[in-house]
Amino acid sequence: MRIISGTSGGMTLRVPKTVLRPTTDRTRSAVFSILGPLVKEARVADLFAGCGAYGLECLSRGAAHCVFVDSEKAAIQIIEANLLKARFAPRGETVCAKMESWWTRPHRPFDLIFADPPYQKSPDDRAWNREILGSPQLPKLLAPEGWFILESWSQAKEPVVPTPWICRDERTYGAARVRFFQLQTSAPHE
Repeated sequence: MRIISGTSGGMTLRVPKTVLRPTTDRTRSAVFSILGPLVKEARVADLFAGCGAYGLECLSRGAAHCVFVDSEKAAIQIIEANLLKARFAPRGETVCAKMESWWTRPHRPFDLIFADPPYQKSPDDRAWNREILGSPQLPKLLAPEGWFILESWSQAKEPVVPTPWICRDERTYGAARVRFFQLQTSAPHE
């Protein structure tokens, strides 16, 4: 795992042992090719952050600030080490909390929100995608022209996209499916 581009491009990331499935460099590279200049000066949230790869990539590419949220203390410690190594500590904030409690707190709107929850590979696994997209809290966290990027298992049956979301793009990279959402009041990305 490494930061792909920007001021810390090529830097190797520490990964917590509890993270079984970090997003591949190939997938992140493709996602950031799609986002392009939207990252510059953005306020970012990296949910289910793991080692912080999405948020660190944003900071390396010029994002103004990133909040990294994970419920595992070991993951937060790894993110903090990665922030220090990349010299991004002043622009990064870590929060050790469960998603359900974090997103009910007041926040300034984010321009980009990334979520890479545990994949639902069997009916017994938690249906994070349905919970996240159905949450009344998440739309309140996104700036009016902001983007919500959701990664999931490519073989999973995805839930129907509820109001107020519009899926603007969807890509599959190996085992990962990445969907790009905006709120219905937002203009399409050109």
